[in-house]
Amino acid sequence: MQARGLRLGAGRFVAGETLDEFVPIARGLNARGFALAAAILGEGVSERAQTRGVVAELRALQSRIAAEGLRANVALKLTHLGLAIDESLAAENLRELVEHAESLGAFVRIDMEESQYVDATLRIYCGLRADGKSNLGVVLQAYLYRTSSDLAELLPHEPNLRLVKGAYLEPPSLAYPKKADVDAQYKALIERALAGAGFTAIATHDEDAIRHAIAVATHRRFEFQMLYGVRPALQARLVAEGYPVRIAAPFGRSWFPYLMRRLAERPANVAFVLRSLLKG
Repeated sequence: MQARGLRLGAGRFVAGETLDEFVPIARGLNARGFALAAAILGEGVSERAQTRGVVAELRALQSRIAAEGLRANVALKLTHLGLAIDESLAAENLRELVEHAESLGAFVRIDMEESQYVDATLRIYCGLRADGKSNLGVVLQAYLYRTSSDLAELLPHEPNLRLVKGAYLEPPSLAYPKKADVDAQYKALIERALAGAGFTAIATHDEDAIRHAIAVATHRRFEFQMLYGVRPALQARLVAEGYPVRIAAPFGRSWFPYLMRRLAERPANVAFVLRSLLKG
């Protein structure tokens, strides 16, 4: 059933189950003008030893991207590297991957996860930046009340940030419950980030937010990021207009539990996927 589901529908949003399947998809996206953020599906691991397998897979992905000459960086989740087990374990595993990327002239993006992991994620990110690792970026989620303060603390360090609205289900005590408030916060964060000296990845399929970013940008230290298979016509239109677009392209055999968790965590995600299928 899982394999059939990938062929009939989920394959639109997942760039293959293996690295060998991912590479030609990535090559095709590059040929159409897109850069990629490559991610191996899978999140929280329960044993320290499991993280070594994840690190090996991610190193192989980094090396293959370099060998194929793909315009792509790797994005990863720290729970996949053991954050739920031990913060220092995740930090050590990430350092290994950042240093491997550094040897290849490549970049690593730390994805942001549930609110319970935000402090640890930012500590690990800032620790590596303080150690001189400049080939590293992180993500901020607009729907969390704290994000405005987090951005203020990061901006003096000229960070490479990805701004997202946020997809996890969080309580009203931590996150804006109303879409209108999230949208307004997202635009405000875009303005502040673009006014800084770092690099900003604006990750959204919201055309209003995209046009707002274009209107307020005074430089080209930014790119748009969108999900593989979601709003492809919009993606192509932005590239045709001369804007850099990076496609977040996840792959791996863990696509089914990943998709089910995302849909279960937030019912609005179901409507979002359905709308994307209709809009094209």
